[in-house]
Amino acid sequence: MSPRRQLLVLQARLRRLSANNRAVAAVEFALILPFILMLYMGSIEVTQVIVADRKLASVTSSLGDLVARANGEVSEAAVNDFFSASSLIMRPYPTEGLMQVVTSVSVDADGDTNVEWSRAFNGATAKSVDTSYDLPEEITDIAANSFVIVSEAQLNYTPWGGYFFDSSFNLYKQYFHMPRYGEAIEVIE
Repeated sequence: MSPRRQLLVLQARLRRLSANNRAVAAVEFALILPFILMLYMGSIEVTQVIVADRKLASVTSSLGDLVARANGEVSEAAVNDFFSASSLIMRPYPTEGLMQVVTSVSVDADGDTNVEWSRAFNGATAKSVDTSYDLPEEITDIAANSFVIVSEAQLNYTPWGGYFFDSSFNLYKQYFHMPRYGEAIEVIE
């Protein structure tokens, strides 16, 4: 076969090949599938972290609110029940590492703070009594000559799949509540 004839045959085959588009969609799908799966799994993991963070916010807020509703005094057993009940909010997320602290802080007219009492749960560290507590200026302005119930919660959250995030997140929330009856809340045995 002459070189000219070979060139014509090659051109004809290339035209037929370029006109054949039966498997183009399958090839394109195979090329983008890994990216689609990575995006999907990543969005699931990001969503799970956001939901865990929102649940931790609910735990922290509920704990402080329950203590702030007390009328002058709350029992040690009730505070422990508040810790346990607040932990139920985290379900279905694990609560083994859910550390919680609730603290009563007095604020004088000058904005100076003093820890009246503090209780911790599940490995958290309670604040030392008769020490200063660093409150935001906005809170000390509102709570002058009064008290603030500070609730804190911390969770070391590990994403379930590890496809997108390979490390855990240290989630932390802190809320401030004014006692509902405007007076100090004491913890009794």
